Amino acid sequence: MLPALGIASANVLWLILAASGTAALLTAFPSVTLGLKVLGLLVILYLGLSTIFGPPPDMSVSSSDAPKRTGLYARGVALQISSPLPLVYFGMLLPLYFDADKPILPQFGIMLATVTWLELQGLAVYAAFARWIRAKLQSPKAAKIFNAMIGVVMIASGVWAIFA
Repeated sequence: MLPALGIASANVLWLILAASGTAALLTAFPSVTLGLKVLGLLVILYLGLSTIFGPPPDMSVSSSDAPKRTGLYARGVALQISSPLPLVYFGMLLPLYFDADKPILPQFGIMLATVTWLELQGLAVYAAFARWIRAKLQSPKAAKIFNAMIGVVMIASGVWAIFA
């Protein structure tokens, strides 16, 4: 739970950065929108293809390898701040959904509530199935299939976000 709260906290920072620069950027350079979409899609394509064709994850860790409870919140924040995916999502895709002609604060509140709720729900599902999926992914073939499915979902989500 602590890492999830750390991730959600980092998302607030990402969202503040996305909202604060969005109105100014889109007002000054409306043509930048297409460039941001294309750049975001290229990064997501790279990440998706890297997941599909990359090595399967190492599933040989045991419960004794789990980190200590202290510092889990900070690790969640650090993970979300340093990952390239939030940069793409919050920096390149999400700003496109802010309307520069309307007040930013209500849009920020709606985005904050939506992103936080969805992130925490996704992490809860991930945590609930982590032990089960780890057992299933012990097979290299199953791990490869799983990676391919995740990569396809990433790519499809990126394409959908661009054309939606």
